[in-house]
Amino acid sequence: MSTNAPHTHGATAQDVLSFWLGDGLLYDWPSTDHNSLWFGGGAAQDELIRHRFAPLVNEALQGGLADWESHVNTRLALIIVLDQFTRNIYRGQARAFAGDPRARQLVLQTLALGQNTLLPRVGRVFLYMPLMHAEDLALQDECVARFTHLLATATPERREALASNLRFAQQHRDIVAQYGRFPYRNAALGRDNTPAETEFLKSGPRFGQ
Repeated sequence: MSTNAPHTHGATAQDVLSFWLGDGLLYDWPSTDHNSLWFGGGAAQDELIRHRFAPLVNEALQGGLADWESHVNTRLALIIVLDQFTRNIYRGQARAFAGDPRARQLVLQTLALGQNTLLPRVGRVFLYMPLMHAEDLALQDECVARFTHLLATATPERREALASNLRFAQQHRDIVAQYGRFPYRNAALGRDNTPAETEFLKSGPRFGQ
């Protein structure tokens, strides 16, 4: 389908891709620095995404945008909506994670079809993010393997960024290996901390959400 086909809220898959990835799908990586958008967080950024994309996020969380699933680029846009925008719009709430199961399903579908290879590196980074967010050790191992391959095949100018992605993937995997979940989500999800998790939360990394 066209990435420019609007839904009832007016936003398109191309709007999502352009906002989140800039021109990265054309040139392998955005020509301008997107790190503050991707990893900076903050109330102003959350409000910007809420203002532009909240109706789209809620439609996706209700099972909508199914037509976006048919093509790898629009599927990537849907994954970004389900896995990234949810965390901005519903920061600190259980609903921040409500899109994770569908996002993971779409990622695994893409991998099974071998369509990850159709995406440039920046597209694959965000294709793999739902695996990094999974409280599932097998998916965490898959995530580390995917980022390891991305780094091994990177051009010199991309190695620093992809090495950082791999380190984060390894750190996420290690947390799930030790605790079986991400303890820093417990409060939002209404889960009780184990004694070991309470100690971890005093000084351990949180990675946003």
